[in-house]
Amino acid sequence: MLEGIIRESTSKAYTKKLRRDGYLIANIYGKDIENVNAAFKTGDFIKYMKNKEHLIFPVKVGDKEYNVVVQEYQRDPVTGEILHVDLLVAQPGRKQYFYVPIKLKGTPIGLKNKGVLVYHRRRIKVKSTPENLPDYFELDVSNLDVGDTILIRDIKMPEGVECYLDPSIPVVGVIKAK
Repeated sequence: MLEGIIRESTSKAYTKKLRRDGYLIANIYGKDIENVNAAFKTGDFIKYMKNKEHLIFPVKVGDKEYNVVVQEYQRDPVTGEILHVDLLVAQPGRKQYFYVPIKLKGTPIGLKNKGVLVYHRRRIKVKSTPENLPDYFELDVSNLDVGDTILIRDIKMPEGVECYLDPSIPVVGVIKAK
């Protein structure tokens, strides 16, 4: 389980001090839950995120435990270092918006025909209860040739999961290399 600390202050000076000490600034929030200003050791957080198996994961801040999902993160534009992360509390039985990642399976045919695989979206926004939430959407791209795309409508949503995005939005495709 990932453990963090509660930030005593939200001032700029205190935030800078925490970052210098190797902490990642985080906000934990949810409906009908008081916001928690937290901080995690940056190295521990990144290592945990790379090895986690599910989209929803537990964190312990102070003496409370939360099941959370990464909703958004901010990176430094120059160094690429993660500066801040927003964690949404996954409340059982309550429908919420989540961003579910895309995983690709196979190698597109179009790569042999001088094509390039392009991600249009790396995550898809869906509305679901935490119990029905998939950990990722797996897309088979092995049949994609140059000019082919997979659209939102081509993704089969599990029962209890709704996507309100335009069905004609592309997710991944193969374009001709210049």
